[in-house]
Amino acid sequence: MSFDSILFYLLAIVLVVAAFRVITATSPVTGVLHLILTFFTASMMWMLIQAEFLALALVIVYVGAVMVLFLFVVMMLDMRLEGLKSGLKVYLPLGLTIGGVMVLEMAFVVLRSWGDAAAMPQPADNIDNTLVLGTAMYTDFAYAVQIGGVILLVGMIAAIALTMRTRSDYKRTNPGKQVRVTAADRIRIVKMSSVVDTPAAESEGAEK
Repeated sequence: MSFDSILFYLLAIVLVVAAFRVITATSPVTGVLHLILTFFTASMMWMLIQAEFLALALVIVYVGAVMVLFLFVVMMLDMRLEGLKSGLKVYLPLGLTIGGVMVLEMAFVVLRSWGDAAAMPQPADNIDNTLVLGTAMYTDFAYAVQIGGVILLVGMIAAIALTMRTRSDYKRTNPGKQVRVTAADRIRIVKMSSVVDTPAAESEGAEK
């Protein structure tokens, strides 16, 4: 067995364990950290097949931006774990059934093509993977790239709409009212008479 095969199986074990910890971790922060490890391990597997652009994109986009953002959001949110775990027993059989079907489908495809798999072709030295991938994305598959961008835009709008739903446990700021505010709305000037400490007042205070 070659060193690449040993490294592939080692990365695959780390990937499966980290992915399992994502869905079984009791702390949301722990789950996010294992998801970062999952993405990073997957990018290393891309590097094994000499897909440098996809590996770097996975690290820079997901690990470097999206997952760090998820980590900060999870740490800042006041998440109640009791509410998240309340429906676990109800949806656990359905989740296990769907997961089992997915595992059987992947196992069937892998076992079916395991014996027919040919050796991986070696790319030529004068071929730039990034140039070839960029040319294919924006010439042959430009329509698919645009559809993917629209789907991401719809997902972002849906996330904002779900976040901005009506809630009663926090306060909202109105920028229009903040711009139109005046000093009389914020400051109240109270006129009070000055108090002067006299020797008579000090003696009365001492007697009391």
